[in-house]
Amino acid sequence: MAAHGLLLAAGAGRRMGMPKALVRDPGDAGGPWLTRSVRVLLDGGCPEVTVVLGAGADEAEPLLDGLSGVTVVRSADWSSGMGASLATGLEALAPRADAGAALVHLVDLPDVTAAVVARVLAEAGDGAAALARASYGARPGHPVLIGREHWAGVARSAVGDRGARAYLAEHEVALVECGDLATGADVDRRPTPR
Repeated sequence: MAAHGLLLAAGAGRRMGMPKALVRDPGDAGGPWLTRSVRVLLDGGCPEVTVVLGAGADEAEPLLDGLSGVTVVRSADWSSGMGASLATGLEALAPRADAGAALVHLVDLPDVTAAVVARVLAEAGDGAAALARASYGARPGHPVLIGREHWAGVARSAVGDRGARAYLAEHEVALVECGDLATGADVDRRPTPR
C-alpha cells in the first residue's frame, strides 16, 4: 500500500479573483499552480494523484492532459467549502485497495516543493494508521498525511472551510518540520509581475 496524493483545487478563489486551479505565476514561471502541485506530489513520492476540482473545472481539467498517474474528480458541493472537497477526494480513494494513506495538499501553496512531500512521507510513513502533517517553524500546515483508518472520521468532520482541522485537533498528529524547505504559506491574492 502507498500514500496517494490528494490535491484539493476546487475553490472559487474569491480573493484571488479566479479559481486557484487556474492561477499562473507572472511570466508562467513553473506553469499553472494546478500542474505544479500535481508534480510536487508525484515527484515527492506519491505514485498517483487524485485532483478534486470544482470552480473552473471545465477550464482546469485540460491543464492535466498528458500527466500520467492523475485522476480527476469533481466535488458537487465545492462551494460549501474545503470540507466537501476533502470528503469527495477521500470517497474517490476509498475503493483503492492499494491506497494506505492520502497525502492531502492544497493548490494554493506554491512554495511547497517535492522535498517537503518526500520528507513527510519518509518521516511519517504511509500506513493505514498514519496521521502526520508538515510544519513550518512549528506551525502546522500542509501537506497532511491521513491514513486509511482515519478517512471515515475525517470525512464526517469535514465541514465548511475547516477541512480536517477538527479531526486533527482531537487526535495525535506527528509534526514533520519543513520550515527549512518552504514557508508553507497559502496565497490568496493574485501574484503581481515584478
